[in-house]
Amino acid sequence: MTIFLDLKTSQNASYANSISIPITVINTPQLIAQQTLNLSGGTANLTHVDFSGVVAVQLPLLPLVTTVLVSVVRGATAQDIIVFSAAQNLDLSILGPQLISFSGSDFNAPNIAGAVYSVFIQASALGTIRVGPESFNFTGVSDA
Repeated sequence: MTIFLDLKTSQNASYANSISIPITVINTPQLIAQQTLNLSGGTANLTHVDFSGVVAVQLPLLPLVTTVLVSVVRGATAQDIIVFSAAQNLDLSILGPQLISFSGSDFNAPNIAGAVYSVFIQASALGTIRVGPESFNFTGVSDA
């Protein structure tokens, strides 16, 4: 039987084209979401965190080959434990927003009250723009 522990959402932008945040440093993680979950009620070695998210980005004004990397980290900094990452090459023929969606799990999550999960984004081309929507869900559960 699965026990629900905690659920949090981080939503920076609810609608398409509702933000305009440039990625200003090439290949450097930029924090886009962070939540703290209470996993203390879980069973040791049987607790996991399921997560999903969506982020929309747009090519730089002068379109060039661009790879976007989204990473989910157990911790507060980009140097903490990466539990998931996904890379996508943006389509040069699309000048408007491009959606990156992902879902994954962190198995053997810590059974603590303040488990921090963070989402970082980085791009290989200067001037890549986060345009929205941006929404991220984190759900902690434990097997009994």
